[in-house]
Amino acid sequence: MSSPAPVPAPVRIAVRPGSLDAWRIAIRTRTLWIATVPVFVGTSFAYLASRQVDVLFASLALVASVLLQAIANLQNDVGYTARGAETGTRVGLPRATSSGLLTPREVRLAIALAVAATLLIGLPLVARWGLPVLLMGLASIAGALGYMGGPRPIAYTPLGELLVFVFFGLIAVAGSGYVQLGAVTPALFTVGAAVGMLAAAVLVVNNHRDIGHDASTGRRTFGVLFGARASARLYAVLMLLPFAAVPLLVWQTGSHLLWLPALALPAAIGLVRALPTTPPGLAFNGMLMRTVMLQLIYGAMLTIGTLLAAWL
Repeated sequence: MSSPAPVPAPVRIAVRPGSLDAWRIAIRTRTLWIATVPVFVGTSFAYLASRQVDVLFASLALVASVLLQAIANLQNDVGYTARGAETGTRVGLPRATSSGLLTPREVRLAIALAVAATLLIGLPLVARWGLPVLLMGLASIAGALGYMGGPRPIAYTPLGELLVFVFFGLIAVAGSGYVQLGAVTPALFTVGAAVGMLAAAVLVVNNHRDIGHDASTGRRTFGVLFGARASARLYAVLMLLPFAAVPLLVWQTGSHLLWLPALALPAAIGLVRALPTTPPGLAFNGMLMRTVMLQLIYGAMLTIGTLLAAWL
């Protein structure tokens, strides 16, 4: 099994403990596009199908999705600290609790408040659409908490990418469409899978960067179990298959405007080629954010295409 070479200790950022910047680090605000893109895409596909949109329900779905990712990120931050898994060999985005910027108690309180807020926001959606929305909501909360919580966190298994694919792809996109239509169309399933694969690719970069560190702390991610070469192949599959879905979306919607996401294919190919040759260390953080931006561009092109198709 191959793995990246040892990397230097991460650079610490001077941030005042308990400040807004400390919370931004814990929540990882720059990655929240992963939660917003599925809602815009799902809502736009529902609009294409019905020519109408409930702005209130779309807004509630958006806030709930962002809160769910915030819960996962906060749980990830405090969970690593609680398990003593944050060591000087990791190079990645800093963690607020292990850096002393926030206390574990503060972060756990924030998680509890975010869960309560998510449940409250979901009440109107459940009241309107019933059991399917309730099940999706509860499953999403459980997934966000379980990623780095409980006796066997999902982050310590090779199932992390699958979790992201399901909850920030299939469920987030299909759920956003469901609260508009009361049903899930075939196009929503297809686009949910496409968006979910790009979201999962972000986690692949994160885990690929940390293969050596994760192996030393007991994590058994996909990259740790199968090696850096297999991890790079998984990244390629997750980055390129969404573009193979574009012709299917054109056929399912009956609009050639859904070819627009194909414009991002050269950027995706560039990232796939870059991952195996990226030097160990901080360069991977740039790869991670470029992958987030690729998902944002893909989702934006889908949203623009569906809106233009509906209007024209």
